[in-house]
Amino acid sequence: MKAIIWLLVFGILAGLAYWIWVSRRRWEERKRASEERFASFMAQTMKPAAKEAAAAAPTVPAALAAPAADAGAQKLLFDAAAKAGEAGEAALSIQLYARLIVRFPDSALAPQARAAVEAQKARLARR
Repeated sequence: MKAIIWLLVFGILAGLAYWIWVSRRRWEERKRASEERFASFMAQTMKPAAKEAAAAAPTVPAALAAPAADAGAQKLLFDAAAKAGEAGEAALSIQLYARLIVRFPDSALAPQARAAVEAQKARLARR
């Protein structure tokens, strides 16, 4: 009976040791892969050749490229301000709407932003 107990204890210890060994090996592989991804990312960001190639590539005129970039920025500002208003942060919402109106006064979202500012001011006045 003692032999079976010792054999069982030895088997448990061997299994535990194997599990620790495998876990450590996996952890080291993940760590190595993470370091390789980081090195690759840094190499891509720090490449001077990529910047030179981008400068040498034909560029889109600023008048054509700006509206697409502006539309995304407008939408982001508008959505952020709306979410801040929904979260009960009226002052932050007003600031974001004001930033949208100042940067893009002639945009399609400006009238909506002005109306939202008035609503947020009314909400602040009630407090």
